[in-house]
Amino acid sequence: MNSSLVKGKIVICDMTDTSVTDEAFRARALGSIMLNDTYEDVSNVVPLPASSLNPHDSDLVMSYLKSTNNPQATILKSEITEHNTAPVVASFSSRGPNNIAPEILKPDISAPGVEILAAYSPVASPSDNADDKRSVKYNVVSGTSMSCPHVAGAAAYVKSFHPNWSPSAITSALMTTALPMNTAKHADAEFGYGAGHINPIKAVDPGLVYEATRDDYIRMLCSMNNTHFSKCPQHIEGSPKDLNYPSMAVRVEENRAFTVKFPRTVRNVGLAKSSYKSNITTGSQINVMVEPSILSFKSVDERQSFVVTVAGKGLPANSMVSSTLVWNDGTHSVRSPIVVYTIKPSN
Repeated sequence: MNSSLVKGKIVICDMTDTSVTDEAFRARALGSIMLNDTYEDVSNVVPLPASSLNPHDSDLVMSYLKSTNNPQATILKSEITEHNTAPVVASFSSRGPNNIAPEILKPDISAPGVEILAAYSPVASPSDNADDKRSVKYNVVSGTSMSCPHVAGAAAYVKSFHPNWSPSAITSALMTTALPMNTAKHADAEFGYGAGHINPIKAVDPGLVYEATRDDYIRMLCSMNNTHFSKCPQHIEGSPKDLNYPSMAVRVEENRAFTVKFPRTVRNVGLAKSSYKSNITTGSQINVMVEPSILSFKSVDERQSFVVTVAGKGLPANSMVSSTLVWNDGTHSVRSPIVVYTIKPSN
């Protein structure tokens, strides 16, 4: 940009590129307006006052610009708005299915990660622009780099109540107590949000936990013919779906009948004497059965095993069907997603 033409003015650019604001800042513009046809659900900190508009609103501004010889614009203070649809998985967040281990549902869970007010280094530029000399102790940042600290903090919170719990027990507690997400707002369903939105308070008292040991994970990797493990037994029974994970997933052949079994074991971390009844929520395309359907515990740390059987007459190509298993004792609801799909792995 020619600084003599844009200095002290608001620059309008009909392209989607964050370098627009950097260039406007370098040319000493007063502000910038740019087209955003990629992500409409996230904002970035930039070195000067700026607006990012969707194509429709951008066209309106461009139309106004061409309609007068003296276009005017005003820079106002930002306004606070509430997103009544939250929580919603961000458009830029990675989605499943899991291409490496298709029988392990990913992601595990959803957590806050869009426009998070977070501590920030005062020696770093808040906009990642080297010429932006502002110094801040807090900044607004988005991404998995924000949602992961929320989950890490929640895990530490649960650990403070249960110092002896294993990482897999804490993972289970976070997943099985997560808040259910609205499938009407998420076309990807569990491939977008996993078990749901994190709920640290509930995770402190999950009732039951699914645990997996180091040997369980090695057995799972060996079942995938992983060449990094030279000491795998010659004959490995089972597959990754048999890992004692808090969620269940399987990819099946399209338009073919299927029957899949998921063996699971839970440990009682709730009331000593308790009885959990299973409840299945599912669609008409698959049948889900749990055996046994009732788990009775006599003591804390007692373990009980069960098998979830999922059957269907066949699913069309590039489709998924999800169900939910909930173990309930009247106090605790231990929820696990079940996903059956035919979606092919991406390259």
